Amino acid sequence: MVKLNEPTGQLDEDTLVCDLQRFFEAADADKSRDLRLWRDSNGKLVGFGQLLISEHRDEIEGYLYFDVHPTRRGVLESEILQWSEQRMREVGKERSALCSSTLLAFSKRSSALRSLSIKLRSRSRQDRTLRLENLEQQGFTTERSFLTMACLLNQSLSISNLPTGFTVQTLSGDRNLKPWVELFNESFIDHWDYHELTVASVNFWLKNPHYKPELNLIAVAPDGTFAAFCVGYINWEENARTGCNDGWVKLLGTRRGFRKLGLGRSLLLACMRQLEPAGIDQVKLGVDAQSLTSATRLYQSIGFQSVNTWLSYVKEFQP
Repeated sequence: MVKLNEPTGQLDEDTLVCDLQRFFEAADADKSRDLRLWRDSNGKLVGFGQLLISEHRDEIEGYLYFDVHPTRRGVLESEILQWSEQRMREVGKERSALCSSTLLAFSKRSSALRSLSIKLRSRSRQDRTLRLENLEQQGFTTERSFLTMACLLNQSLSISNLPTGFTVQTLSGDRNLKPWVELFNESFIDHWDYHELTVASVNFWLKNPHYKPELNLIAVAPDGTFAAFCVGYINWEENARTGCNDGWVKLLGTRRGFRKLGLGRSLLLACMRQLEPAGIDQVKLGVDAQSLTSATRLYQSIGFQSVNTWLSYVKEFQP
């Protein structure tokens, strides 16, 4: 078990250090094989790597989340990248063997077997040049860029009303959980690197001690359909550590068939107004810089400005 009194140093600024334990214990993580810790000769934790692996029909996809102590960057980062690739190759061999045995049970033509594709992804802030160099030296290439944007709450927030007949409610009780998950999937199905969300994953997320139902806003259509949503988040422990009063908009999405109605803008402003009385000085969010929904322009029109750029890296190979 990872002890949070052994942090790996200065993590990226939108990484919530006090939430690492929950991240490591996610229900879909194989902690015995996909989480590895690195310690120095005195037993002090100096780095970690966490792989989240999903399998599709013709490919295996892994996301590597890792960090190291500032004094150990460079060589240790390269070692973690090499470990993650080796682990992904192991998963690929296991999956290939399973596919082979299944196909051979129906056919003797082993030449018909197709090789699986493996994609290993990670990301880094653009100003961390040493990590970027390590990723590129290990064969990773950039495929996408993301922005962390921030908006100070020292301004008068405009009012953006919902279309006639639409109402706002919060997520409450298990009976709304399944339609909320359907709303999420319908909202993000067009987005880059989309992965279907499950009820089990949301149940795990709702147990986060920092989750507040009153910050999970839903726009409901006149016929009762969940049409759009916005989820706010405040981590008071992290704010105490950094000395800031930051709030986050963690999710904002609009369902297919309900776009271009102003629902996203209305919910975003409503969520920001909910954060303001809690003493929040600044609201942050993350956005795909190449978003097909022009989300960046929406945020800029409200007053958000880019404060960091993140690069997504990928390495593709065969098992």
